[in-house]
Amino acid sequence: MDSVSAGEGDGTAPHETALRTEVALDGGSADIGRARDLAAAFLTEVRAGHRVPVPQRVMDLTQLMVSELVTNSRKYAPGPILMDLRIAGDAVEVAVWDSNSVLPVARAADAGRVGQHGLEIVMAVAQSFEARREPVGKRITVCIALADDSDSTDIGPSPH
Repeated sequence: MDSVSAGEGDGTAPHETALRTEVALDGGSADIGRARDLAAAFLTEVRAGHRVPVPQRVMDLTQLMVSELVTNSRKYAPGPILMDLRIAGDAVEVAVWDSNSVLPVARAADAGRVGQHGLEIVMAVAQSFEARREPVGKRITVCIALADDSDSTDIGPSPH
């Protein structure tokens, strides 16, 4: 299998990797909004039910990553999309699978270009990025660090 990576996450776990949700999307027009809503619900449950600090900025960035990745899957791959969200160490991991085996390539920056900036945004914001061919299709995985000193007041319920 071919793979392309940028950035690194160590995957060590102060939080259990059992904090995970997977969903199959049908490839329809409602998938992008549904995926964002599912990401928000997952992180809200992680924050409230498992007392994992999830700053609002991380919630927003995760929804942005989900939106961009699912949008690209809908645009370039026919059929279903699988989305997997989990807490992996000190990060939120977002993985999106689709049926197109062509790995995405970020285009050169061009302020005059209208649209097609999604992958640039994803790669600029994510702590790590990996695009990997699967036996069928490809999987794009990004990580967003949970630690966020700029928003330390919104860390969820106290464990005490």
